[in-house]
Amino acid sequence: MPRPADHPAIAAPKIGVLLVNLGTPDAPDAASVRRYLKEFLSDRRVVEIPRLVWWPILNGIILNTRPKKSAHAYSQVWSEDGSPLAAITKAQALALQARLGDDAMVDWAMRYGNPAIGTQIEALKDQGCERILVAPLYPQYSGATTATVIDALGAQLAAMRWQPALRTLPPYYDDPLHIEALRADTARQLAALDFVPEVLLLSFHGMPERTLHLGDPYHCQCRKTARLLAAALAPQFPDLRIETSFQSRFGRAKWLEPATDAVLAAEAQNGTRRLAIAAPGFSADCLETREELAIRGKEQFVEAGGTQFAALDCLNTSDAGMAMLEALVRRELAGWI
Repeated sequence: MPRPADHPAIAAPKIGVLLVNLGTPDAPDAASVRRYLKEFLSDRRVVEIPRLVWWPILNGIILNTRPKKSAHAYSQVWSEDGSPLAAITKAQALALQARLGDDAMVDWAMRYGNPAIGTQIEALKDQGCERILVAPLYPQYSGATTATVIDALGAQLAAMRWQPALRTLPPYYDDPLHIEALRADTARQLAALDFVPEVLLLSFHGMPERTLHLGDPYHCQCRKTARLLAAALAPQFPDLRIETSFQSRFGRAKWLEPATDAVLAAEAQNGTRRLAIAAPGFSADCLETREELAIRGKEQFVEAGGTQFAALDCLNTSDAGMAMLEALVRRELAGWI
């Protein structure tokens, strides 16, 4: 039966892939950072403090003091393409699109800030994607990261009359594909240094310790990633001592330990002179790696007596990283393509 002349054209069904990372302000200025922090720190999964206690702290103190400081930090790593996280996530989407070809349409989103998850899901649906794989680029699961992406998906679906079918990429902290990608890219970067590190520090983003006791698997998954990566690197770097730490402490609560800044200072004070640091909990470089580790981390290590320091890149769009991402995505798209 032919389509009636007054009936709108309907796009042929397509498959979509949406890469999602944490978020970024729109610009490295206090106003943009304030908007971003307000959205981020208002999420009940990110800050699990009762609203009556947290709201005055957030709106009365943090949003009036932290944006200027954070804007300065962002300004040190901002480029013509925007923040590192946004620029690299976009580049990952473009690289994955090239690898998948016509099998799927690839786009990207930020959980907080722009482009928003809901906007991008709607855009993929409007382009004919009736099946969408949403890929949170968090190797380790946490309620404050992966779960918030699913929350945002649910909110978007609740607003849609014609919903697409959805799949989500599970955490891949111990997946052999991930460990091999980390091993290959870390080994490549270590071999390219102009010094031989005595220590490789694996720094993961911190979380309040209470999240571990409440059942969040993040700490255990970070530790497993570190153990597997250390074992994978050992044959090629038998004399390299590998340690694990947690960065980005915030507030007065007890956080996962040991803290990265404390470890950097202690290593230098105890005689370590050559150190490299990597962040295998991040799929793309961001403020926490480019400013907190590469800039402030180096200052902390050198001021405590260290002499040579290198901050290794995340997987980003490296050959190893993109091969891993393609393989993970194709596995999750099985039966759709």
